[in-house]
Formats: sequence, structure tokens, C-alpha cells
Amino acid sequence: MAPHLTAHQLAERHRPTLDRALEAIRTRAYWSPHPEHPKAYGENAAEEGRAAFEALLGRRLELDQPGTDAWTGGEVSPYGTELGVEYPHPDAEVLLPAMRAGMGDWRRAGAETRALVCLEILARISARTHEFAHAVMHTSGQAFLMAFQAGGPHAQDRGLEAVAYACAEQTRVPERAEWSKPQGRRDPLELTKTFTPVARGISLLIGCNTFPTWNGYPGLFASLATGNPVLVKPHPRAVLPLALTVAAAREVLAEAGFDPNLVALAAELPGEGLAKTLATRPEIRIIDYTGSSSFGDWLEENAVQAQVYTEKAGVNTVVVDSTGDYRGMLANLAFSLSLYSGQMCTTPQNLLIPREGITTDAGPKSYDEVVADLAAAVDKLLGDDARANALLGALVNPQVEKRVEEAGGLGETALASRAVANPEFPGATVRTPVVVKLDGARKRWEDAGDRPAFLSECFGPVAFAVAVDSTADGIELLRRTVREHGAMTVAAYTTSEEVERLVEEVCLEECAQLSLNLTGGVYVNQTAAFSDFHGSGGNPAANAALCDAAFVANRFRTVEVRRPA
Repeated sequence: MAPHLTAHQLAERHRPTLDRALEAIRTRAYWSPHPEHPKAYGENAAEEGRAAFEALLGRRLELDQPGTDAWTGGEVSPYGTELGVEYPHPDAEVLLPAMRAGMGDWRRAGAETRALVCLEILARISARTHEFAHAVMHTSGQAFLMAFQAGGPHAQDRGLEAVAYACAEQTRVPERAEWSKPQGRRDPLELTKTFTPVARGISLLIGCNTFPTWNGYPGLFASLATGNPVLVKPHPRAVLPLALTVAAAREVLAEAGFDPNLVALAAELPGEGLAKTLATRPEIRIIDYTGSSSFGDWLEENAVQAQVYTEKAGVNTVVVDSTGDYRGMLANLAFSLSLYSGQMCTTPQNLLIPREGITTDAGPKSYDEVVADLAAAVDKLLGDDARANALLGALVNPQVEKRVEEAGGLGETALASRAVANPEFPGATVRTPVVVKLDGARKRWEDAGDRPAFLSECFGPVAFAVAVDSTADGIELLRRTVREHGAMTVAAYTTSEEVERLVEEVCLEECAQLSLNLTGGVYVNQTAAFSDFHGSGGNPAANAALCDAAFVANRFRTVEVRRPA
């Protein structure tokens, strides 16, 4: 059957967008083709998106992929309702060979066509952003606007960014070259050489619960654009957004004349542990994973046949030395601690504050005053329940709630967490952040032989206000934390050029992304595609960055064929 989507149509629709994306990753300037505002998608888009989401509930999501041996589901929204959606469970012995069958045609299509097909998939997803937003909201617990933006346009931006890097790296070498080596009086040696990007093999995407699309799309589209089939294994509590993504990809691939089995879903049975089973199969040559350090470490150690890209746990740290905008600093930190109940891999956890206090534009502030004022800023931000619900969302699982409840026993509570009622979703568990005072003097906790709580990730709305003997001690604690435990983000507040230089030097040496003196509408836990790097790949929190050339270049190899000219 002839494809509905021709190469000419794809180029006409998407080549300008691809060119803009390639330019954006070069200049690092702001750009996005995906609108952030819900009203930008049409007058009826909100109602139609909600209706489309509700129509999915309580039904089977048919993907027409080979090797389905059972149906599975069981997702329960963090807002308290059962989704009731069932997904195909794969027989790997049937599905994996079927996924490899289309690799030849996909390779022969070339880097540009692969990129344009990926952009068509993203365009189909973008048109359904309202529907996807509800799917993300009711699997991750994000509030609707955050689910709309982070799960929609921001995720789509990250996917497009990966496609741009993939296209750039595959076209860095020409497809063909004429080679002529002079031989003096004899005829020159002449060869015609062709260079073809060749995929590694099947790529396994292991999705996460909190940001299924935002964290999933970079790996998915980086692998697909470099010629690899992609098997999507979602987190069992967040299947729907990635299952809808797989459905969209399969539809576009078929319409463009390619095997739809280049993208497939692997939903797991309850308690099956399917990710571990799939990860060590010889057919799996690439793995993308976001989640706990323990399983990330296991993948790196055991999936030796695959190129493994991991984003794991880290201890994000803020050094507070001084500020020229005390109120702005407090407001910025309060928002960063509260957004999505601190359930972001970029949320700050440790606030390192000199016990003798800091200098500010509002006069000197003691350690106790800084902590008390930060607690007051959080209280003010979340004092209205409607606003609190819009910022906090819902706790994604009972383990996060348990951490919040246990945090008060780790030290003196400067700000207690409170439960927030959600009238629209009475079953949601919504909690404000807890702030705990801890002593960061190295001698005290080293002599005691205890591992302080602030040297482990406490995922969720938990922050530690760590008293350090001086800014210099805080910077050394920052270095130790990043080196030993990793960090996705580091922030610092200072009016001192020397302190700024020292913090920057630590982050350069320990390979951590740094934000300085954020007091306005940019927050340490937010990154912009095409400009900001998410993670660095250079400390224990992650072995890859989203996105850079290293994230895509090892997903393919260049094969050369030489012929006499």
C-alpha cells in the first residue's frame, strides 16, 4: 500500500521546524514551536481534550502490535480515581523480532527522513496536548497546568531537541566522498566511499512515574531518529501517556510507509519486574532510564550488552551566602520548594546557610531568621488552598507521604507540613513542604559516625536548612555532596565575586549545572529545551545530559563502503 505521507509532504510540513531546531541548539537562544498556553490550541480544545481523555477510561487501548499474550493495567490516579485502562502485554519472543524487521527500510530512509517522520509524530502529539495533559496529570499527580506545560509543550520541545541533535550528528559525515591519492608518475589511487549511519539495535525506554513524557521523549526520539526501534516500558503507575505516544508513533510510521513495529509498548503485569527481564536481553542495545539510583546502578552493572543512559537520584544543594534581594530570594526558593510538591529531580533539598547568618539588602539576617523567613514565604505562597493545589498537585505515591511524615523526626522542624483539601478531587493526597533544621558541622556528624539525612536524597516536599560554620565550609560540603551523591542542580546566592568564583569552580570541577542569584521568574528546578542542559552526565546523579551530542552520537555507528572509482 502506498504511503499516505510522502517524503515531499513531510519536508514541506516540517523542514522549516527542523532547520529552526538545528539553529536553536547552535545558538542556545530561546525558541519553542509548541505553545505553553492552553488557549493557543483552539476555542474547543480544552473540552475536546478532556472528552478524549475520559473516552479512554475503562477501555482497552488497542495498538495492533504482534506478540500480545495478555492484557494488563491497574493505574490509579494520585487524585483518587481508577483509570481502568488495559494495555497489551508483550511476548518478547514474538515482539522483539517483529521490531527488528523494519530496521532496513528505516535505515535506508536516511537521517533527514527519519527526523521529519519524528517531527510528524510530535506534531500529532502536540495537536492532542489537552488530552495528554489529563493523562499526565492523572498518572503523575501534577496539577493540570503543570501537566499541560511539562507533559505537553516542554516534553515535545525535549523530543524535538533530541531529533535535532540526532540529525546534526548523523549528517556531520557526508553520505558520499570521492577519494583520490596522488601516486607521482603513476595514476592516482581513486575510490568512491559511502558513509551510512547504522543503528545499534532495539532501544528500551524505561519510563518514570513523575514525568513520563518529559523524561521519556528525549531517549525515545533520539533512538528513533538514529534508526533504532524503540520498545517503551512505562512505569506501571504511569502507562497511559507513553501508551498514547506509542499509538501516535505507530500511526505516523504506517502512514509514511514504514513498519509501525519500529515503536511498541511493553506494559507489565503486576509485580512482574519486566524492565529487569528485558534489559539484559541480547536484542536490547540501548537503554534509557529515569528513576532510583539502585535500579539505575543495576542497569549499568548488568545490562552490559547495551549503551545505558541513566538519570538517577541526586542531592540538589543551594549555598546561601548573601543577597541583594532578600525578599526575591525567599520568594524564589519558596516557589522552587513547592512546585509539584518537590517531586522533581531538580528540586533543591539542602540549603546551606552560615550559622552566623548572612548579609542582605534588608540588613544582616541570622541563620534562624533566614529559616524562619523562608518558612513564612512558603506559608504565604501556599496559604490559599486553591493556589496551593494549583502549585503542589498530588503526592505521587504513599512512599513520598511517609517521607514527609518522618522528616520531622530528623531535626528541629522549622516549617511543618500541612494537608491541603482538594474539593475537585477529594481522594488526592496534597501536602505542603516541611523544612527541617540540621547541623552541617562536619566534625559533629563524622565523630558520631552517623550518616546525616542531608547526604541522601529525600524525594518529595522535604527541605533541610543546614547550618554550616561558614560559607567556605558550605562550599566544601557542596563539593563533597556533588562528588559523592550527585546533583541535578546547584544554586547559590551571593553578592561576593570571590564566593561566586569559588562556587562556580566547584561546579566546573564536579560537573554540576549551576544557577546564580535567581530572584525572579526563573527557578532552579526548571530548564528550557534547546538552551539549558538537564543534568551533566558528569556526576553520580546522571550519566547523560538532556540533550547534548553525547546523548545521541553513541546510538548509531557509521559504516563505510569503498569501491574503485
